[in-house]
Amino acid sequence: MIERTLCGRAPEIRLPKGAVDAQMHMYLPGFPSLPGGPPLPADPLPDAGAYRKVLEWLGVDRVIITQGNAHQKDNANTLACLAEMGDVARGVVVIDDTTSDAELQRLSKAGVVGARIMDLPGGAVRLDALEAVDARAHAADWMIAVQFDGNRLLDHLSRLERVKSRWVLDHHGKFFAGVDPDGPELAALLKLIDRGNVWFKFAGVYESSRDGWPYEDVAAVSRQIAEHAPERIVWGSNWPHNMIRTTEDYPDDARLADLVLGWLPGERARHLALVENPERLFKLPALAAA
Repeated sequence: MIERTLCGRAPEIRLPKGAVDAQMHMYLPGFPSLPGGPPLPADPLPDAGAYRKVLEWLGVDRVIITQGNAHQKDNANTLACLAEMGDVARGVVVIDDTTSDAELQRLSKAGVVGARIMDLPGGAVRLDALEAVDARAHAADWMIAVQFDGNRLLDHLSRLERVKSRWVLDHHGKFFAGVDPDGPELAALLKLIDRGNVWFKFAGVYESSRDGWPYEDVAAVSRQIAEHAPERIVWGSNWPHNMIRTTEDYPDDARLADLVLGWLPGERARHLALVENPERLFKLPALAAA
């Protein structure tokens, strides 16, 4: 059992109206973990009721629920979560080349706006399916969330350059071995972002930092990318922090948000990352002017 912090001091950085949490997971009872993936998060399950408290605490208005690896290719939990959360939520699920047009239409009607590729242990669909997933996602006008070891970016570059869909590189690029801000990986990533259909996600910084809090190794690269293309950054809480295994290590979400959002170059960049950029990436309805 793990005690998750669900409330506390509000973030010092006030989130703007319409703020989007672009990366989190949610779990409802009755949906067991499946072979090939990790176990479900520790009890109590991080469900809709718990996350609503986090929404209120942080000042988030909209959310993207990403299919958890525990459920592999079975999207039933994610669809149930979308129904539970209502119109404030959209979903990113798992599809492959066997997904029918009728199933894509059903998923879209349920609030799905994207597909997930996870080329790390536990992932249900890997990079070998990139072209097939891209074809299906592009036909549905969905985006793709892509996650892999960023130190292998150059190995995958030619394929990534051919992706037709809107897509986002997850979790600060997941450069597990670190990355030189002046090195070829970062230069290639900036060129990818400049293509116009690529975003970069600030989320789960602790998953790839080798330094620990305040994660200066990841911060240096993230600041560089945000300065280069503030119109291509999105932010996610990464709640419920599935890689954190103990109550003692569980992050304070407000403090973590303040840290990571502080890497953006000013209030305008934060509004882009929290509202306008996710609206474009996920094709969310723009908020009416006040």
